[in-house]
Amino acid sequence: MATMRVNEISRDDLDWQINYSTERCTMCGSCVAACPFEAIEAGMEKRRKVVSDYLTPEPKVEFKAVPVIKQKVDVYKFCRGCGVCERVCPNTAIKPVRNEDSRFTIKYRSILADPYKRGGRANLSTGVRTLDKIRVGRISQMTDPSLDASRHTFDMLAPFGRILPADQIPFVLENGKLKIDSGVLPPMNWIYPVIIGDMSIGALSWRMWEAMAIATAYLNEECGLPVRMCSGEGGVPIRLLKSKFLKYTILQIASGHFGWNRIINTMPYMQELPGGVLIKIGQGAKPGDGGLLQAKKVASHIQEIRGVPKTDLLSPPNHQGLYSIEESVQKMFLTFNSAFKFKVPVAIKVAASSTSVSVYNNLLRDPYNIVGGFFLDGILGGTGAANEVSLDHTGHPIVSKLRDCYLAATHQGKQSQIPLWGAGGLGQTGNLAADAFKMIALGANGVFTGKLMLQLAGCVGNDHGKCNACNTGLCPVGITTQNPTLVKRLDIDRVAENIVNYFLSVDSELKKLLAPIGNSSLPVGRSDCLISEDKAVADRLKIQYAC
Repeated sequence: MATMRVNEISRDDLDWQINYSTERCTMCGSCVAACPFEAIEAGMEKRRKVVSDYLTPEPKVEFKAVPVIKQKVDVYKFCRGCGVCERVCPNTAIKPVRNEDSRFTIKYRSILADPYKRGGRANLSTGVRTLDKIRVGRISQMTDPSLDASRHTFDMLAPFGRILPADQIPFVLENGKLKIDSGVLPPMNWIYPVIIGDMSIGALSWRMWEAMAIATAYLNEECGLPVRMCSGEGGVPIRLLKSKFLKYTILQIASGHFGWNRIINTMPYMQELPGGVLIKIGQGAKPGDGGLLQAKKVASHIQEIRGVPKTDLLSPPNHQGLYSIEESVQKMFLTFNSAFKFKVPVAIKVAASSTSVSVYNNLLRDPYNIVGGFFLDGILGGTGAANEVSLDHTGHPIVSKLRDCYLAATHQGKQSQIPLWGAGGLGQTGNLAADAFKMIALGANGVFTGKLMLQLAGCVGNDHGKCNACNTGLCPVGITTQNPTLVKRLDIDRVAENIVNYFLSVDSELKKLLAPIGNSSLPVGRSDCLISEDKAVADRLKIQYAC
């Protein structure tokens, strides 16, 4: 007992423990081969057995060495609970079980003197989501008839680009007819109100990123849904930049400026202009901390696209040399508008925080009319690497801050002049259409979502600490890894098909929600159709309280 190492990490400290049955195991090795974290290994164990070979009991003890599957106890190679071993086992002889007495993150910090990093969303539950406390409570009936969702025509398009107020629209008189001088209008595109959020080719595997690009092109070309996909920071493949499908992609430039040299050099060869430019100031999952792509995920093609060596890639928490909101308009918006000759809408993305309304108010005073959108990202989003303390303890929920921005614009009579787009945990319960409808009724022109796309692709993680290994480059289903072996587990065509089918379902469900309130277009700011049974939520969002 004196040699017991009580300060060493033990199996009881781990978040997940392997439940293994020697009776069912055939030692096929599938589980060991499939585990990307090397958290289990084949080994031998000594077994004691008492037997009797005679009619009268004459017990004797035998010892045998038997092959078994062992769990590793290590701060680098430990089980994340992804359940891949259980999926591949032909006899259900092994599975991970959550350890309620876990102390792993404490041990990790004390052994390595390093902040604990992981992927996924925040794992701290603060109660039921605000969106789940809101319902559509205004149903048009006899005095204000509802629509037929199956047969009525709906105009479900959202603006991406600056919208001029009526008194600034450049009308000209030609041959006695009133026309708009389109040459002086700010660039603006009408797109589907759900954007596939920014996830970089680097954070995602190239197959996952390509699957989303294929799905986006199919939705536009074959389904007639003008869905846009945001590239995320880090650049895009040259073949996409030179293709006709670039018009469905919103190019993002973030504080790391990764990949933009390739984009600039490819401009003379572009067949189409991009669907827009998104300047990322902050993101909701880890606001103020910046993005992080660890060296283990910086594969050769990522090095080529981003023009960097194999090292940890950190996007600073803000753009270097950018010190004020006014400067962001003059320096950044003007620069990127002029780069595409003022033909591509340019928007800004910030993290939801107590300062969001101040930023939005300043942008509304943009004298150049070139701010094409305000993307607001809440704390419940996030797909990639971050320090756990940032994921769990910083940020702001999206709903109340989106509402504050909309009401601030309404107070000035400038609502929808700079379109509002919101995100942060949308579709978390599986129903993106309901979340999108409520956000739009609270003031958003549209929404964007990223983590949901990973769920559609087969992500095995959740918001309760399962897997959450997006940062390691060892994604067990090939979604957030650059490992060639693991990436092959992902079926590109099936992922693209799942995304397309989900969007078709969302389109149908949005109509099912628009029809009862009598709207044939997006109900931006129609908070009168929402109710809440939570008095605090109703008062905070200025919607009807129902009991």
